[in-house]
Amino acid sequence: MHILILGAAGMVGRKLLARLVQDGQLGGTPISRLTLHDVVAPEAPAGLRAPVSLSASDFSLPGEAERLVSGRPDVIFHLAAIVSGEAEADFDKGYRINLDGTRRLFDAVRAIGEGYCPRLVFTSSLAVFGAPMPEVIGDEYLTAPLTSYGTQKAIGELLLSDYTRRGIFDGIGIRLPTICVRPGKPNKAASGFFSGIIREPLAGQEAVLPVPDSVRHWHASPRAAVGFLLHAATIEGARLGDRRNLTMPGVSVTVAEQIEALRRIAGDAVVARIRREPDPTIERIVAGWPRAFDARRARELGFTAELDFDSIIRAHIEDELGGRIAA
Repeated sequence: MHILILGAAGMVGRKLLARLVQDGQLGGTPISRLTLHDVVAPEAPAGLRAPVSLSASDFSLPGEAERLVSGRPDVIFHLAAIVSGEAEADFDKGYRINLDGTRRLFDAVRAIGEGYCPRLVFTSSLAVFGAPMPEVIGDEYLTAPLTSYGTQKAIGELLLSDYTRRGIFDGIGIRLPTICVRPGKPNKAASGFFSGIIREPLAGQEAVLPVPDSVRHWHASPRAAVGFLLHAATIEGARLGDRRNLTMPGVSVTVAEQIEALRRIAGDAVVARIRREPDPTIERIVAGWPRAFDARRARELGFTAELDFDSIIRAHIEDELGGRIAA
């Protein structure tokens, strides 16, 4: 099996790659080739007995998507994107990468023609929903984004459904919860503080909280995100029918509940490293985001996630901190 990962140098891409290398197979089929791409050079994995191609470029440029799919990958993981805060701050860049790049990728698959129909897994976002919203959003609720990022992802979902209907590829779009706790350094995502108020205090550093404690949001761990991607790549298309975009399961908690989970696991001294510093721009963006979901369809199709925020914190401590918390 030949697998292409777009966005392979990102956090989720790296964790997905590590799992694929560990397993050596996907859905019972051995991995025969990996093509890894990002805007910066991905690192070659160790331990996989199969050819690996590394590539760094702007995949939205003419000819790049065609080059990437020329090897006719069997599975394409499309993780590449400009994140929410950056897409809102840089209108042109957001649309060029998140919309034009996605369309170029889809059309590159189409250009190969009859006889080629890969599974294409597209990472969408909860930002496709916009206020006013019910407290819990079900599978039938409409997408009505209120940010440029959400709009770009919603258009990607529609394109994926139509290209799948036309038999160009076998697509599935997964709306990821906010991935928490994200390891490494903060990125430009407006949601970054959700991870920051856990990650930095556990590492012995101060964290800034830019929104009120009452803000509620939908979360899943990096572990769960990798599980979503693997299941999306292997689930039978017939089970999905014509509705190819799914909201993934997660945990709905307020910022206050996040902090209390951190207190239960790490104690008062760690929580004291959180400093409140309101940011009206972040508050405005987050106010338009959904708070909780009834992801019944995804669960019935076999997608799974943590059941509480304590489990999300413990996964971070185990996977990223070697089980240790900074004093």
